[in-house]
Amino acid sequence: MKKFLKIIGVILAIFIAYCAVMMLVVDSKCHNEQSITINAPKEKVWQNVNSMKAFNTWNPWMKYDPNLVVKYKGTAGEVGDGYSWKGNDDVGEGEQEITAIVPNEKVATSMHFIKPMDDRATSDLLLATEGSGTKVTWTIDYEIETLFKPMKPMMTWQMNKSFSEGLGKLKELSEK
Repeated sequence: MKKFLKIIGVILAIFIAYCAVMMLVVDSKCHNEQSITINAPKEKVWQNVNSMKAFNTWNPWMKYDPNLVVKYKGTAGEVGDGYSWKGNDDVGEGEQEITAIVPNEKVATSMHFIKPMDDRATSDLLLATEGSGTKVTWTIDYEIETLFKPMKPMMTWQMNKSFSEGLGKLKELSEK
């Protein structure tokens, strides 16, 4: 029994040390980025990224709640085009809005997450000609509170997984 308690104590001490080091050392600024090359011209890919409605056809988070309530606002494909969502615990509640557009090159958005916690982020979709295709890069930038810094590697892994899934769907749509 003593050996078991020592093992549990060592595991707990390692966990506490990990958390303490991460809270002190890890930067609170987070940047995730994924790219994919799509075998289609920029103009065709652009049709699938240039508005919030188009984005939501391949947005990987839309599938997590079949009863998700989405409300669009503004003019599709223009600055101010946006949507709000309200769903289950997996998707929470929030809003996203286009803040800048460079036709066939860039869509910049701002996000406001309301639930499960109040947070903000910015995200870009960047298009560049690559050979006869289009390289699409999806980025997100946000900050995390000190208490959540130990979770940053897991958050990065989950974000990269979602980006890969979404970009894969975008590729499939654009190559049709």
